[in-house]
Amino acid sequence: MIYVTHGIELDEREFVLRFVRSSGPGGQNVNKVATAVELRFDAAHSDSLPDDVRARLLHLAGRRVTQDGVIIIDARRHRTQEANRRDAVERLVTLVAKAAVRPRHRRPTRPTGASRERRIQAKRVRSETKKGRGRVKGQDD
Repeated sequence: MIYVTHGIELDEREFVLRFVRSSGPGGQNVNKVATAVELRFDAAHSDSLPDDVRARLLHLAGRRVTQDGVIIIDARRHRTQEANRRDAVERLVTLVAKAAVRPRHRRPTRPTGASRERRIQAKRVRSETKKGRGRVKGQDD
């Protein structure tokens, strides 16, 4: 069990780790060793997540989530398989912890009387500035 927040723990059996060859520079090591990690977590069918957290998680995951609700995290920052594995799990835990935070409810506010008056005054000043830009009356060209 991986502790995320109070009340949310992820079971390690709920995600699948696949090791693949990493791309990019790295010499001969890159061609021989499968150090990159692909973590797949089925968020849509996970028993560890409350419904509200699941919905926020799928929204936060963005393009990392498939149509089936599986989150795919690709970790290839490090040279070793173990470091990439830790990185992928940490990124999943961070994502779930971020989704566990309920967004604050916005209370609609109304502008104060003074701010409304300042706005109207600024509009009057701007209007006068623009009126002054027109053709001058009474002069023939």
